[in-house]
Order: sequence, then structure tokens, then C-alpha cells
Amino acid sequence: MAKTDESLREELLTNNEEFRSLHEKHQDCEHQLIELHQKSLLSEKDELEEKQIKRQKLFLKDQMAAILRQHNTEEAPAS
Repeated sequence: MAKTDESLREELLTNNEEFRSLHEKHQDCEHQLIELHQKSLLSEKDELEEKQIKRQKLFLKDQMAAILRQHNTEEAPAS
């Protein structure tokens, strides 16, 4: 039986160093964005930084999704 995405995600966070590292970097990006949004007005430099952080965060999310898909495929029963 295939695991749910959430249970697989939790397992990978515990047992897969690459996935855990990507997740930590993704969380760091989220915290950086929160800090930026706490400013009352973003400078042009802040806006560029925000875009860069968002791109990095999306890249990390895509990498984690690829690992999840790979593990789902490996665990799927053969038809």
C-alpha cells in the first residue's frame, strides 16, 4: 500500500539527509520572507531579494517534490 504524501514526507525528514537539508533550506527561505514582509516599505533591493528568495524556495520545493515522487514510484506495487 502506497504511503500518503504526508507520512512519506515525515519519513523522509527523519531518514533522508538530502530531503531534510532541502526542507531546512526551504524553511530558512520562508523565515527570510517573513522578515522582509515585516518592513513597512520594501526598497528596490528588498524587492529583488524577495524575488530571489521566492525563486530559491520554489526550486527547493520542486527538488523535494521530485524526491517524494521517486519514493512513491519505488513503493508503488507493480501492476
